[in-house]
Amino acid sequence: MFSAVYHFGRYIQWLGQAFHKPERYSMYWKETLRQMNSIGIGSVVIVGIISIFIGAVTAVQFAYQMGDSLIPRYYVGYIVRDMTIIELAPTFSCMLLAGKVGSNLAAELGGMRQKEHIDAMEIMGVNTASYLLQPKVIAALIVIPMLVCIGAFISIIGGYLAVVPTNWFSHAEYIRGLRSFFVPYNVWMMFVKAFVFAFILTTVPCYQGYFVKGGSIELGDASTRAVVYSNILILLSDYIIAMLMTS
Repeated sequence: MFSAVYHFGRYIQWLGQAFHKPERYSMYWKETLRQMNSIGIGSVVIVGIISIFIGAVTAVQFAYQMGDSLIPRYYVGYIVRDMTIIELAPTFSCMLLAGKVGSNLAAELGGMRQKEHIDAMEIMGVNTASYLLQPKVIAALIVIPMLVCIGAFISIIGGYLAVVPTNWFSHAEYIRGLRSFFVPYNVWMMFVKAFVFAFILTTVPCYQGYFVKGGSIELGDASTRAVVYSNILILLSDYIIAMLMTS
């Protein structure tokens, strides 16, 4: 318990140091662009793959649950759309990115700490917390909501490909479901989740890597903790956001 409180306090204090005014905007701008390319472009394919299967499985499972019930057949498109937008696209995509991006960030900063690159930068007067974290957070807050939006679109296409070509449902039924009972507020909820999850999956792994001590074993442990803690906090914040925005 004491360890958790200690790390939470140090995490908050470290965030305060990280969001100071940049010393040189040009350096931060270049690093932000590099991180946007690494986090965004480097993750499009894997997000697209998982999204198309999420949509397909959601459509197939709901079609199976409908069976001979009295639920209108076009509801399959409605369910796939809302489940994808509200929950599946932001949560699954960001949990996937927590594993891919989070472990990479923890390993990157942990390697810099072990090779004393961070210590050298601090001796030169660089605010390392700000330079190493701020561009990553800004890049994630820009590109991860875009990835989530792309993932939601691909999931809906995945649902279509799973049930329409296989003749479970007709094209007209699926499209009618997509157009029925649309609530724009759900899209706003998706982006709120994406922003919160993006902040978590960058700051938590960076914290783990920034303060790592020891050798390669400790660095591996830090990368593991980065992924585990990020996923736990994403699920916890998902529940809190759902409670606050749907009550």
